[in-house]
Formats: sequence, C-alpha cells, structure tokens
Amino acid sequence: MTMDIAALRRDTPACASFVHFNNAGASLPPAVVVDTVVEHLRREAAVGGYEAQAEAAARLEAVYGSVARLIGADPGEIALIENATRAWDMAFYSLRFGPGDRILTAQAEYASNYIAFLQVARRTGAEIVPVPSDESGAVSLSELDRLLDERVKLIAITHVPTNGGLINPAEAIGRRARAAGVPFLLDACQSVGQMPVDVEAIGCDMLSATGRKYLRGPRGTGFLYVRRALLERLEPPFLDLHAARWTAPDRYEVRPDARRFESWEGYIAGRLGLGAAIDYALGLGLPAIRDRVVALAERLRARLAEFPGVTVRDVGAERCGIVTFTRAGEDAAAVKARLGAQAIHVSVSTAAGTLLDFEARGIPDLVRASVHCYNDEPEIDRFVAALASG
Repeated sequence: MTMDIAALRRDTPACASFVHFNNAGASLPPAVVVDTVVEHLRREAAVGGYEAQAEAAARLEAVYGSVARLIGADPGEIALIENATRAWDMAFYSLRFGPGDRILTAQAEYASNYIAFLQVARRTGAEIVPVPSDESGAVSLSELDRLLDERVKLIAITHVPTNGGLINPAEAIGRRARAAGVPFLLDACQSVGQMPVDVEAIGCDMLSATGRKYLRGPRGTGFLYVRRALLERLEPPFLDLHAARWTAPDRYEVRPDARRFESWEGYIAGRLGLGAAIDYALGLGLPAIRDRVVALAERLRARLAEFPGVTVRDVGAERCGIVTFTRAGEDAAAVKARLGAQAIHVSVSTAAGTLLDFEARGIPDLVRASVHCYNDEPEIDRFVAALASG
C-alpha cells in the first residue's frame, strides 16, 4: 500500500511548524482526533457531562470494537483505562504470588513495571528473574527455555522497550508461555500503533497499551486486553460500582467482562478521541504504517552512522521506529536542548527508565529520536543538519 504522505501531513498541521521525532513519547494527533475531543468537550459545556455522555453512548461503545479490531480480540476482552501503566498495573496486581514463585522478565524491562515487580516480591517472597539478552540484544529464547519451569507464575515482557530500537520476539515467547501454561503479560505501549499487533498470533494473555504514543490518540487514554479464558480467574486490585455490582449487604458480584478492570469515572472525550485515532490508523493499515516507519528509521540510522562522533545505540535483529544514539563530548540532555532550539523534538532516555539495560551496556544516557508515518525524508535531512551545526 502506498501512503499519501502529503495528505498525512495536511492532517497533522503542526508538521509545518517543527520536526517531531518524539512519537514514542507522544505523537502529534491527526485533526480528526483533535476535533473529536474538542467537539465532545464543547457538548459537555453545552448540555452537561452526563447528558453529553448519554448522547455519545453508541459511539463510546464502538470504541471497544475499534480496539478489538486493532489487536484481534473480542470487545468483551477490552477495558478502557486512563493510561498504559495503570492498565498494566490492573492486570499485574490481579495475579497472586507466593514465596518462591518466579516472574520472568527482560533485561530491558521498563522501570514502572520493574518497580511493581519489586513491590510484589517484597510483599510476597516472589522472585524476579530477568531473562538474559541474546547476542542481538533481544530476550534470549534459549535462556527463556532454560528458566521456564514449574516455579514460573508469570512472563512479563515489554514488546518494544523504551530505548534501543529493538522488537522483542513476542510470538516466540507466547508459544513458550502457552506450552508451559504460564500467563503472559505483554507491555505493548510502544508497539501498538506502529506495527500490526495480534493477540491471537502473539499468544499473550494480557496486553496493555496507551493512546498517546504511536496510536496518535489523546493523553490520558489507554486500554487493557485480558483473554476471556483468564478473566474469571482475575479479580482486580480495586473495584467500584462499575466493575462490580453490590447484590446484598455482605456480597458483590464482579462483572463478567474485561470492564471489571475499569472504574466508573472516565475521560469521555478522550475515549472518543482514542476511538477516532484507532479508526484512523486502521484506515491507513498497520502494515503500511510499519513499513513506512521502519524505512524512515533505517534512513535516519544510516545518516547518523555517517556522522563523526555519533554512535547509533540500537540493538535487536528486528528494529522499529525508535532510533537511539550518543554523541561524543555532548550529553543527551544538551543534544535535546540544542535540537529543541531549532524546532526539532526528541527525548532523552536514562538509566532511570531501564536500569538493567543501561548498566549492562555501560551507557549513561541516550538521545531518542522516534519517527512516525507522517514524518518525511526532508525532516531527516533537517535533523542531521541541525545535529551537525553544534
């Protein structure tokens, strides 16, 4: 499929003002997302919040279908949550661990997830076991095979880590999890929206994602997928009158679908915007988005590799739209500030985000430039020229 880049950029008016290579942080939303959110907020102002929600009931319900189509799930397996971390937390803290139970994770696991592991390990006596990386930097499947025994109660992996550009082998991990009968929690925060993600093909039992990154949705939105076969075994760490029904003075019933992980109050305008963002991405086609993103990222890596003093730090046999690098004699924050002064947006990754990975690689910080399908080749040229100007 050939993408109409000019049309994509017209749908993203801010492209005319700056170069946005911070899509793994928060992408620029297309106009339809902005219009959807603003129009609903205006409607709330005109008729009231509850009344505007009632008017939008069918459209809100359709968002569950859009999320389900995006990842190959059933709408009843989808919960709309305010962000990916909270979605991940709701799944993780629903699981039960005891002394000696093992949680297998990755060397490049994200700090928010790992801190949750540490808290649960401290409370329960469970053990956290990072699976060593292979020679490419991804989760080693042979090491996973070695570690996967009866003590393992969860495999929790980030699909696309926050730094390094790699894509972990989620499908191969999923096959092993299914064969061992171990639940598999996939953090898809930075993969959903930039590539096809199919929960059936992957074989994960739970998946968390955000709206603001590659989906190009509003901040304050995200979702959780929980496989129906696992749903009845999981009671969320907290409940309200939306997640459960108070049936008697001393009893309650948890609702049967994934919405047991939601709370009653939600960002209605944002949810509608999330649905608009997903429908926009589905209209473009996730394979086409992936191909465009990968091509731009490889072009950027190639240009950076030619630059004196710059080292591209990406790892993995399969890489995505996240490009990371260091520049000799200039720390990442200084590079970010200098590019920002020239209307070019990047972000900085530090050990605070992926401590084990940074310590293993001996890197203090990285510049992270993350491209999306609406970016173009002249922006890469402008980026490299700006980097050279310092």
